[in-house]
Amino acid sequence: MKTRAMLIESLGAKLAVARLALRRMSRRSLRPQGTRNSSARRGEAGFTLVEILVVITIIGLIMGLVGPRVLNYLSESKVKTAVIQIQSLSSALDLYFLDVGRYPTTAQGLAALVQKPAAASAWNGPYLKNDAVPNDPWGHPYLYRSPSEHGPYEIVSYGSDGQEGGVGVAADIKSWEIGGPKRAAGR
Repeated sequence: MKTRAMLIESLGAKLAVARLALRRMSRRSLRPQGTRNSSARRGEAGFTLVEILVVITIIGLIMGLVGPRVLNYLSESKVKTAVIQIQSLSSALDLYFLDVGRYPTTAQGLAALVQKPAAASAWNGPYLKNDAVPNDPWGHPYLYRSPSEHGPYEIVSYGSDGQEGGVGVAADIKSWEIGGPKRAAGR
């Protein structure tokens, strides 16, 4: 009988060890693959508030330094666009002059470059692409006068503010200051 009791005792011990092993295996299988101890994982769950604030501060500083330069380039490019458009309008006016023998009057305006005026029998237009007179880059119409104090005509953009005068980006852009009617003044 001793052997029977020893056998039962030995089987009970092995059963306890097997149960313990099963518990450990079931805990491992419930845990996602590649993770470590759950207490060590809690500290790696995300960013702290301080880290997020530091990143936002750095982004703010970069935008504070770079933003004004980008906006300045945008403003300068609008001025350059206005200069190029005025030069293009001046070239179209020169072609009109070659065909008709005179520049459009102030009353006819720049519209004479895309629509034939009644008094222009030799008109060979339209002299502008898209059959439309463009507005300046700020959405205001160009001011046209003919004759002018500064030559046979003048084309003016009042700049970003749309009013006469101004400084910087709001300064007036005048055809006679960028070489527009100076070419035509000798005619």
